[in-house]
Amino acid sequence: MATVLIVDDAKIMRLNVRKMVEELGHEVVAEAETGHKGIVAYKKELPDIVTMDITMPGEMGIVDGIDAVKGIIEFHPAAKIIMVTSHGEQDKVIKAIQAGASNYLLKPIQIEKLEEIVNKIIS
Repeated sequence: MATVLIVDDAKIMRLNVRKMVEELGHEVVAEAETGHKGIVAYKKELPDIVTMDITMPGEMGIVDGIDAVKGIIEFHPAAKIIMVTSHGEQDKVIKAIQAGASNYLLKPIQIEKLEEIVNKIIS
């Protein structure tokens, strides 16, 4: 079982990801609606995995999910972060991976893909 932090500005996405994560037998330890709050939650909870939306409103100098990845990786270089992205954001996905993200998922998230990536990360 892994502990998971969900970072997404859309409440419905956080609910959907939470449902899938729990269905797969993992524990959601925190949720955040901005990249800044995601970094704060990461430092407090130290989850095994983070799901991070790429496009979110800026707050406290953290512009988007890519900035949040940089902040988490700076704090904990071994952090496991899965980017959640829409079609057409390939350039942002590449930047996120370069910033330290472990993998990515396309919206709408398929539980089978989430399971495959989580298993890869925690094995």
